[in-house]
Amino acid sequence: MTPNDYPPRSLLYVPGSNARALEKAGGLSADMLIIDLEDAVPSDRKAEAREAMRAAVTAGYPGKRVAVRINGAGSEHRAADINAVAGLPLDALVLPKVDAITDLELARGLGLPILAMIETPAAIYAARDIAADPAVAGLIAGLNDLAYELKLPDGMDRGAMSHAIQAIILAARAGGVWGFDGVYNVIDDGAGFAAEAAEGRRLGFDGKTLIHPSQVDPCNAAFAPSPREIAAAEALVAAATGGAQRHEGRMIEDMHVAAARALLERAGRIA
Repeated sequence: MTPNDYPPRSLLYVPGSNARALEKAGGLSADMLIIDLEDAVPSDRKAEAREAMRAAVTAGYPGKRVAVRINGAGSEHRAADINAVAGLPLDALVLPKVDAITDLELARGLGLPILAMIETPAAIYAARDIAADPAVAGLIAGLNDLAYELKLPDGMDRGAMSHAIQAIILAARAGGVWGFDGVYNVIDDGAGFAAEAAEGRRLGFDGKTLIHPSQVDPCNAAFAPSPREIAAAEALVAAATGGAQRHEGRMIEDMHVAAARALLERAGRIA
């Protein structure tokens, strides 16, 4: 898996200690499953989660891209997590709390593409260097932890983190890697989730991390080109003659044509 591949729209966290969730995950339409050994697993069940993760990955999830989130730098569980994922046919490794490129070292030897979670003020400032590391395939905005670290009175207020969110996207684009939005915490708020997913796409994210199966389909829809966008892109490409020109009341140039063709390619891959 490299940034040249089709980026996953929906990245669903699946608790490694939840046997039922691991079993049912293969039947969901998530583009990527992230088997979680970190936040979703109590400390006294880490070993159990590692064993269940290995069994699930070995059995396989046909047609799915599969990653594992291990525990962060400084955790007593990280070394055991790395040993557990070694040799498994994974598409990526998710590293939490990557504050600097030195936090990539222990995982680098696994040879897996790394999705680095940007979750602290220090990580925001280091995000460009992290994204430029050859082992990193993408950045994930860890907004829950970031809101905590920033001491925000309302952790749901993305506006208060707008500078940090944009910094993550800028770092991902500067490094030529993917960028993924953080999770939406309210499971039963479909309208709120849809609004945040749509905002994430407008900001430039490639997809979004998820905490519940009910969020998968709305996420896939939000990060896929709409019929209106597809029709507009087709019309623009058909009308393009090269260089700057007027099209449907606005000026377009080669850059706009390239963007339209990329949108159509993305739509075709999704279809």
